[in-house]
Amino acid sequence: MTKNRLIFLGPPGAGKGTQAKILADYLGIPHISTGEILRKAKQEGTPVGLQAKAYMDRGDLVPDSVLQELVRERLQQTDAQTQGWILDGFPRTLVQANFLETLLPEINQSCNLAINITVADEVLVSRLGKRAELEGRSDDTEEVIRNRLVVYGQETAPLIDFYQKSSNTTLVTVDGDRSLEVITDELKKLTA
Repeated sequence: MTKNRLIFLGPPGAGKGTQAKILADYLGIPHISTGEILRKAKQEGTPVGLQAKAYMDRGDLVPDSVLQELVRERLQQTDAQTQGWILDGFPRTLVQANFLETLLPEINQSCNLAINITVADEVLVSRLGKRAELEGRSDDTEEVIRNRLVVYGQETAPLIDFYQKSSNTTLVTVDGDRSLEVITDELKKLTA
């Protein structure tokens, strides 16, 4: 059986993280989020983790070069090599996608599917607004949320075109404006 190695794409609030966790549990493969990688590397005090910690402690974004090394380390760990993986939050930019495209053959891996979860902006603004209320995020105003969607459109949406043209990875678009269960069922069928 082919190992599932999947990339989850989609705007903030589309449900990527939730669906990635559910599918990873279902498939018995690691759910690898960049946030998790950063926290773990920082906690373990790896050389790259210490580099990342310095940026995080200052409140700065971790540069691509450091993030890429963390992804390289994580994808070479035994569970990712033997079971497969779901990448959630990486790649976010064309630079990161090109890095991953070069890295995978180097470590004798491939990615069989990029899943793009789509949801209309107005639905995302509503979802993220409700989430901000529930989690007490007073800084997540409608203006901030709309700006995050603009940034996503500028930096991450070009990945859709990148994976449409990729000869190595198949891009599948999934409508994220349906019930959690319906989306999960569709994802399970895609990875069967």
